[in-house]
Amino acid sequence: MKVKNEMIRVGISIGDVNGVGVEVLIDALSDPRMFDGRQIVLYGNGDYVKFYKKLLNRNEFQYARIKNSNEIRGKKLQILELPNSQIEVRPGVASKESGKVAFDSLEAAVEDLASNKIDVLVTLPINKDTIQGEGFDFPGHTEYLAKMANVDTPLMLLVDDLLRVGVATGHVSIKEVAENITQESLYEKIAIMEKSLRSDFGIHRPKIAVLGLNPHAGDNGLIGKEEIDVISPVIKKFVGENKLVFGPFGADGFFGTANYKQFDGVMAMYHDQGLIPFKTLAFEKGVNFTAGLPIVRTSPDHGTAYEIVGKNVASSSSFRYAVYVACDVYRNRKSFRELTASVLPIQPKKKKSY
Repeated sequence: MKVKNEMIRVGISIGDVNGVGVEVLIDALSDPRMFDGRQIVLYGNGDYVKFYKKLLNRNEFQYARIKNSNEIRGKKLQILELPNSQIEVRPGVASKESGKVAFDSLEAAVEDLASNKIDVLVTLPINKDTIQGEGFDFPGHTEYLAKMANVDTPLMLLVDDLLRVGVATGHVSIKEVAENITQESLYEKIAIMEKSLRSDFGIHRPKIAVLGLNPHAGDNGLIGKEEIDVISPVIKKFVGENKLVFGPFGADGFFGTANYKQFDGVMAMYHDQGLIPFKTLAFEKGVNFTAGLPIVRTSPDHGTAYEIVGKNVASSSSFRYAVYVACDVYRNRKSFRELTASVLPIQPKKKKSY
């Protein structure tokens, strides 16, 4: 079943205005095709876009300033002006002021998302240090959005055309990784991935690979017992439920031999185990998607990139794909709901009377 084409309202939180976020936004949205089937609104202040237009010599870029989401119109960027959101832009400089602007933008966008004034959210990169303050005491977007959505367990899922990598432990320090991997938590994360691959990405029966925690997946207990005590029992449970879950695989060999191409999703045990190979293979098109939430949120898979701000060298590809993925997931979820909706019960045939 195909969902009819419809105008999807894409909200964008501005992120750190001293980073590359506004720069890549201008570059991507200079292509009018980005507005095919989409209305795009940025939460912040038009002066930031004006500043980077001038800095990058992109005077042809058009946008409109609006006061509320009901005014979203047309085939150009709409900027929803937030009160008290104007600061001096200092490209490449981390500051608490830019952190506050980033949070105010995120908060306003999430409020509109919760109120169905926008359909999906794309978050531009933040500085996870400067954004900390009243209202934001989280390691990153993923945990904040989970809290706002009243979800205990979100899943950070990095996606591109052929590779989808989830992270079992998210933003925790290396010394805390092992203690955060339990049979219950790992089962929950894999279950979120399996459901997301079906409902968000349209894969009817996804095939999932699970990586080991230790080198060589523990070498049968010689290098660690987590594969035997925790990971393998979880995989066996999924197999017993007729789910296509395999592993545990040694991470280096798994990616080194391109085994990832045989799977729809890969569950890594910790952040760098999954994100280093993903960003190596898919940096230009990689997208950060938060699975397990009732809302749709994506983000470019890069950070603020202070070192290249304003040099007109930042690639907008990841942001562009973040918009595409958000809209695709929105449509896929709608199709999935329609396909799995309850149908009228079959009425028994009436017996003929003779």
